[in-house]
Amino acid sequence: MMYLLFYYTEFLHISIEVAATCYFLASIWDGVASLLVGVIFDRFAGEAQFQQSLVFGAVPLGLAFIMAYSPPSFGVGVVAWVLSGQILFRSAYALVNVPYLAMSARISAGTNDRALVAGMRMLAGTAASLLVAIGSAPIGLWLSGGDGAKVYAQSARIFAVAATAILVGVGLTYRDGAIPLPRNRGSVGGSLLGAWRNRAFVTLAVSMATMIIAVTVLNKSILYYFKYRLHDQTAGALTLGWMTAVSGCALPIWMLISRAIGVRALWFLAIGLGVIWLGLFIFCELQTTLLTQIFLILMQVTIVGLNFAVWAMLPDTVEFGQRATGMRVEAVLYGYVALIQRVAIGLGTVLLGLSLKQSGFSAVGRQTLATLAMFRVNLALVPLGFLLVSAVIMAFNPLRRGLHDAIIREIKA
Repeated sequence: MMYLLFYYTEFLHISIEVAATCYFLASIWDGVASLLVGVIFDRFAGEAQFQQSLVFGAVPLGLAFIMAYSPPSFGVGVVAWVLSGQILFRSAYALVNVPYLAMSARISAGTNDRALVAGMRMLAGTAASLLVAIGSAPIGLWLSGGDGAKVYAQSARIFAVAATAILVGVGLTYRDGAIPLPRNRGSVGGSLLGAWRNRAFVTLAVSMATMIIAVTVLNKSILYYFKYRLHDQTAGALTLGWMTAVSGCALPIWMLISRAIGVRALWFLAIGLGVIWLGLFIFCELQTTLLTQIFLILMQVTIVGLNFAVWAMLPDTVEFGQRATGMRVEAVLYGYVALIQRVAIGLGTVLLGLSLKQSGFSAVGRQTLATLAMFRVNLALVPLGFLLVSAVIMAFNPLRRGLHDAIIREIKA
């Protein structure tokens, strides 16, 4: 996902608005498919089905991933190929991803245990992201000989093989935490509607959505900003690698902070830091490559804290909703989060694409002054606005420190 939009515009030569629209439509389908998978698993799945989704879903997911990064073939139009490849990939991804995420609420009922699991999962993801950020181009160049779009296609093949092996291993070794499921799981409609009577989940989900829009606009602006405003595309790719590396260092610190002040309070701390970094970028006119890299690395620290808070708080909303509605839904909540996440990513991508289109962006030729100014707006001003909205919404979230432990005692009693 780091390179996909850039791959569409720079290697497949799709216009920015068409590429962003394809990305948005595929993101919407991703969320819908994730929610459907969540409903099915909450209604019918046991431990064996959680395992089987990873073991038997890994190979189709790997093949679909390769297709998403392969140039069009068989005379298929490039837009049709891109959109169909995205739909196929995201369908396979939903079948594996939602059960995998729901396992986080099945491993343990303890808040600190769940936060630890979320943090360790993010550390592993950070290591993978670092490999992708710094390894995609060199691996692809080595395997393809520098042949345009084939650079990323070759990298995708290598990553697909590795991911398939890892997912199969996770599926074969997963063990349930013996958290009892209610005898009455409720109806499908009741599960879907019950999630929206869960105030802890709703406020977390909406806060997450606004945060993701901010992060999407910022992250997807990086390569364009370095290429067209700073005229240093290599530094842009290197910055992505540094941002990912910093994530691995920042995450353990955020995990320790969450144990000291609670996850909800951590959200406001991270937002506050982000507002400071964005304000400095806006008002201090940071124009050099080095200063921009420092700004983005500091922003990545904020982003890591916010992402950790989402995944650490989400399992606790399961029991909050169980107490409020009498139904325990796990995969449905994760399915909803996947839907909201994908819609937010899609909206952020479309917002970026439309803003660049309106400013006169073109992948060929020199950029206008309006386009150069828009790169700066998308990198700082737009994320600042959405982060502030996110903080306001989180203020209504009820999951203050200690509440979840009390809910667990109440449910057990």
